[in-house]
Order: sequence, then C-alpha cells, then structure tokens
Amino acid sequence: MDKQKILLVDDNKEIIYTLSKLLEFEGYEVEKAYDGMEALEIIKDNPIDLILLDVMMPRMNGLTAMMKIREHKKIPIIILSAKTEESDKVSGLIMGADDYITKPFNTAELMARVQAQLRRYLVWNEGRPQNTENKIINGDLVLDISSKTVIVNGTEVRLTAKEYHIMELLIRNVGRVFSAEEIYEKVWDDKNCFAVENTVMVHIRRIREKIEVNTKNPRYLKVVWGIGYKIEKIKN
Repeated sequence: MDKQKILLVDDNKEIIYTLSKLLEFEGYEVEKAYDGMEALEIIKDNPIDLILLDVMMPRMNGLTAMMKIREHKKIPIIILSAKTEESDKVSGLIMGADDYITKPFNTAELMARVQAQLRRYLVWNEGRPQNTENKIINGDLVLDISSKTVIVNGTEVRLTAKEYHIMELLIRNVGRVFSAEEIYEKVWDDKNCFAVENTVMVHIRRIREKIEVNTKNPRYLKVVWGIGYKIEKIKN
C-alpha cells in the first residue's frame, strides 16, 4: 500500500524539520514548502493527502494559498498558527480549513488530528461502500455520490471537503435535525473541539451562501433554533 503523503508548509525550517521527522516516523511520506507559492507548485505536480499549513509566510501567506487550493482541491487542510484569537480560528475555518491548531502545539494532539482527517478523507473518497444510488435528488439540489459534488439548479457548487461531508450527512437524512455536536462528531470524527457550535455554524453559513438563492430565507438548509440543522424535504 502506498504511503499517504502530507505537505508541510511553513517558513520556519525548524518546525518543518521536526514535523517531517515525526510524520516520517509515523509512516507518512512528506513534501515540504516554505511559502504559499511553493506549496501551490508542489500540489500541481504531486498527489497530496493532507496539508499542514502555516498562516504567516513570505511571498504568499497561508490563507491566500488555501483559497487558491480550494478552487480546485478538496484536500484536508489543517492550519498551524501562532494566532490564538477565536476570530482568527473562525476566519480560517470560513476560508476552507478543516481544522485549526495553535502554536505551540502538543505533537500527540497534532498526530491525532492528522489521523482523524486522513481517516475521514479515505472514507469519503475511497472506502465508502457504493450501496446507494449515485445521486440523491431533493428538488433542484443534487448530491452526486460518485463524483463527490453538489449541484444546485444545474450548476456545480464548489464545496470544501468538510462542507461536502456535512451536506452528504444531511441530505442522506432529509428532514432529520442534527445538533451541532452530532454533526461535529460524525464529520470531524472527533469528540473534542475548542468551539463545536462555532465550528459547525461557520461551515453551515458557508454552505448556505453557496447553495441558497436567498440566505435569509433558505429553501434547503434550515436552522431549527435551539436544536440544530436539517435539509428540508422538497417535493421533486
């Protein structure tokens, strides 16, 4: 079996060296980049399974690089940042990160989060049994399981990996209300989070912005106040 490949992106060479040794010891293959532009070049020519991405870097910072990556790729991205403010974490998640870890970090926690993201990525892209129809249709909202895409009114909507996972969870269970805690546990495969409500809320808001014509009066993605979120059943 081929090794899973992780891209480390940080302008701090000591962090790159330490993390690369740790990841290689755990059995991963490692690619290294020291700024966002170099990371984009590596992704262009190499299959990458997960990215560990610093924010503050020369030439192109991590958030800009992440937005460019998200235009074409659903690779799991974990931000590594010295910024500890809640607003910085929420901004990173809004812009497409799958997880956010502040520096200095505990290496055991980092490895647990890396393994959780890779496990989710493997399940959703390779390991899920194909025992359902290829498409789930709810009104003009279509989830194509085979291509891992969401189509609204005939137009494909670009979702991050986490956004897609949330959509698949909800649309497979149309009408059922999921609490933020349930969504986080099922999609992130992690029961521990610094702010479950905020993390899920940010992703729900981003999905709404992408699939709804009117976010103030959504047709599909509904909030059941005080309880959670659901996809409304639409008569086809």
